[in-house]
Amino acid sequence: MQDLIKQAGKVKLLVLDVDGILSDGKIIYDANGVETKQFNVKDGIGTKALKKIGIPTAIITGRTSPMVAKRAEEMGVAHVVQGRDDKLVALDELLKDLPYELADCAYMGDDLPDLKALQSVGFSATVPNAHQEVLSRVMMVTTRAGGEGAVREVCDLILKGHDKYDEHLSDYLLST
Repeated sequence: MQDLIKQAGKVKLLVLDVDGILSDGKIIYDANGVETKQFNVKDGIGTKALKKIGIPTAIITGRTSPMVAKRAEEMGVAHVVQGRDDKLVALDELLKDLPYELADCAYMGDDLPDLKALQSVGFSATVPNAHQEVLSRVMMVTTRAGGEGAVREVCDLILKGHDKYDEHLSDYLLST
């Protein structure tokens, strides 16, 4: 675990997939064909904590959804790239406008379209129900599934790696 914390301490940008990471991966359509997704509030607390210490978050997703844009805004996500199947190309394009390199990034994805990005970054993570090929190629597998606070686990680890977790926690504790 100490090795993971040390590696997480090098992260300068957190990049997230959506379906299967921020959500449980299910796509639900109502009777009118309107798509809905569920997100976990815990993930937003994590991304906002990273933002507070100067670590921005980005989303790269293969689908396009107004719900993703809305949730990203609520979570304080700085960069949202939708409708991109090749996640590594999208990440490379995003980094052209940012002061980061692939080695500075943490990437969290769960399926085959995420593999190249996961293999290219300095810190890679996935969820326990990810595709078997993803599970075998990442540094960290969260204990929680996508849409159930898995992103928060990675955010907490990054905070620990930057020696900011106790400071973050103190915001929620009574001072003694």
